[in-house]
Amino acid sequence: MATEKLIVEVEAGKEGQDGKPSTGPVYRSLFAKDGFPPPIPGLDSCWDIFRMSVEKYPNNRMLGRREEVDGKFGTYTWMTYKEVYDIVINLGNSIRNLGIEQGGPCGIFGANCSEWIMSMEACNAHGLYCVPLYDTLGAGAVEFIICHAEVEIVFVEEKKIPELLKTFPGAAKYLKTIVSFRKVAPQQKEEVEKFGVAIYSWDEFLSLGKDKHFALPVKKKSDICTIMYTSGTTGDPKGVLISNNSIVALIAGVKCLLASVNEALNANDVYISYLPLAHIFDRVIEECFIIHGASIGFWRGDVKLLVEDLAELKPTVFCAVPRVLDRIHSGLQQKIAAGGFLKSTLFNLAYAYKLRNLKKGVKHSEAASLFDRVVFNKVKEGLGGNVRLILSGAAPLASHVEEFFRVVSCSHVLQGYGLTETCAGTFVSLPDRMDMLGTVGPPVPNVDVCLESVPEMGYDALSSTPRGEVCVRGDTLFSGYFKREDLTQEVLVDGWFHTGDVGEWQPNGALKIIDRKKNIFKLSQGEYVAVENLENVYGLVSVIDSIWIYGNSFESFLVAVVNPNKQAIEQWVAENGISGDFSSLCENPKVKEFIMGELSKVGKEKKLKGFEFVKALHLDPEPFDMERDLITPTYKKKRPQLLKYYQNVIDAMYKNSK
Repeated sequence: MATEKLIVEVEAGKEGQDGKPSTGPVYRSLFAKDGFPPPIPGLDSCWDIFRMSVEKYPNNRMLGRREEVDGKFGTYTWMTYKEVYDIVINLGNSIRNLGIEQGGPCGIFGANCSEWIMSMEACNAHGLYCVPLYDTLGAGAVEFIICHAEVEIVFVEEKKIPELLKTFPGAAKYLKTIVSFRKVAPQQKEEVEKFGVAIYSWDEFLSLGKDKHFALPVKKKSDICTIMYTSGTTGDPKGVLISNNSIVALIAGVKCLLASVNEALNANDVYISYLPLAHIFDRVIEECFIIHGASIGFWRGDVKLLVEDLAELKPTVFCAVPRVLDRIHSGLQQKIAAGGFLKSTLFNLAYAYKLRNLKKGVKHSEAASLFDRVVFNKVKEGLGGNVRLILSGAAPLASHVEEFFRVVSCSHVLQGYGLTETCAGTFVSLPDRMDMLGTVGPPVPNVDVCLESVPEMGYDALSSTPRGEVCVRGDTLFSGYFKREDLTQEVLVDGWFHTGDVGEWQPNGALKIIDRKKNIFKLSQGEYVAVENLENVYGLVSVIDSIWIYGNSFESFLVAVVNPNKQAIEQWVAENGISGDFSSLCENPKVKEFIMGELSKVGKEKKLKGFEFVKALHLDPEPFDMERDLITPTYKKKRPQLLKYYQNVIDAMYKNSK
C-alpha cells in the first residue's frame, strides 16, 4: 500500500527556552509544497462567491425544498441562482431601508432553509455581520448573543418565534425588527409590539425594499462577514470573528485539495443541507457548493425522515457528524443481524474480501465490484444512490464506524478536523488511503501546522513519535473573539492558533487527535490523568455508547458515568437469564459488573496504568444530551455541567467504594 509522506517540512523544530515548551517542525500539505494555492481572481468576499456564480450559472438549480401538499411531501422544487439573487437584492434593500448600515449585526435563527441562505446572502451583499443564533442552545444563550453582538434585526423561522419571545424584555434593548421566514400570527405581532419591536412576515418585509435601491458597499477581504458564537464547554458563548478572507482562503484550499485527488466539485453536484448552518462546518461546505454553481436541497427538519429526503434528493456529497453515522451504522447492523444466516454470512464474506483489498491499496471502486453491485449497493441506495463523497467532521469518528462505511458505502469516506476559529476544514483524510483510518489526515493545502510539547502531560513534539498541542497558522484563522481581547491573546500567540487539542503525527504525515490539553487533573497520589485519552480508550468497548470519567486531587481513584448500549445489554441479559426493563437493568449489579469487566479488559489490552482504571461506575439509561445541558451542539462533553448534574452520584460512588 502507498504510504508516502503527505506533508512537507517548511521550518525546523525548536527546543524550549525561557520557560516556553519546545515545538516540532512546521509542516504543510504535500499539495502545497510549492506554496499555498493563489487567491481566486475577483474573489475578495463572501458576496463575490455568490455573485460570480449568478453571473456564470444564472439558470442552474440553487436552492430546493420539498413542499407539503395535503399533508404529503412531493419532489424537490427549485429556485435558480438568478431567482435567488433577485430576492436577495430585494431583501438587502429592505434591510438598508431600516437604516442598518455596513458593519451592522444581523441575526438568523432557525433550521436550514432557503430563507436562511437568502438572509445570509443579503448580509454578504451589504457587508453586514451575519450572526447565527443557535437552534439548540435555548433562550438564555440566544438572549446573550443578541445583547452581546447588539443585534438589531433577526430573521427567524416561524416556529422559533416563541423561543425568540422568551428573550424579551432583555433582548428588546437592542432588537428592533423581527422578520419571519414565513407568516406571523396576530397574537405574536401584538406581543412583540408591546416591547417596541416591529415584526414582519417574509412577504411584508420584502415589500419594504421593492421600490428602493441601495448601492452595494465595497467589501474588503479583511472585513468581518460573520460572528459565529461557539457554545464552549464552560461559561458564556464566545463570538468568533470570521473575515471574508478566512472563507475565501478556505475555498481556495478545498478546491486545490479536491482537484489534487481527482474529486473536484462541479455544477452537477448536489448537497443535502441538514447539519446546522449556525455552525461553521455546514456554512463553509455550502459556500463551496455555491461557488461551483451546484445545487443545495434542504431536509424537512426531522432526523427520522432524513433517509426519505436523501432518496428523493439523491445528493452526490453527504456530510455528517459522527452521531448521524453512528445511528446509520447501528441501523444497518440490526438489519444485517435480522437478515438470517445466509444473508449475514454473505455480507460478512463480502465485507472481509473488500476490506482485505482496500488494505492492500486497491481503490474502493475496484476492490470488490461484484459485491458492490450484489451486496453493498443497498447501502448506497439508502443514501440516495449517487453519493460519491462522505465527509465526517465536528467530533471524532470511531475507527470501526469509519472502516464500515469505507467498505459498504461505495463512496469515499473522509474524516476532517477543524474548529470555528480555523474556519472548519484544517485537516482531512484522503480518498483510498486505508492507512489514514482513525486519523484526520494531513493539513489542507492552505495552512501551516506544528505541534507544541505539553510537558505536564508527557507529550514531546520533538520525540521520535511527535505528540503535542496542535497549532495552526494561515489565512483561514479567525480575527479574534468579539469583545474578548483577553481570550484572543490566550490562544493566538505570534500568529499561531493554539487549538487545545493534542495530536500525534503518523509516519505517513496524517494527524491523529489523541487528547485534549485542558482536560487533565491530578489524583491525590500526585498522578496526572489525561481524561479524554482515557475516554477514547474506554470508548472502544462495544457495549457502551458514551462514558464520562471523573477524578480530583482529593481522591485516589477514578469513577465514571456510562451510557450503556441498549441493544447490546438487552442481548447480554437475554443470554444470561436476567429480566427487567432497560432502566432497571442499569441498576442491576450483575449488569454493572459485566460492563466493569469489559472496561477493565480494554484497559489491560491498552496497557493502562493502575490509577487509570475506573474503580466505580454509574449506568444512566438516558444518553448525555443538550436538554440537560450536558453536551454542546457538536456533542462535546460539558464537564462542569456533568459534574453538577451527577454530583450526588459521584459522591455516592466515592463513599461506597472506600
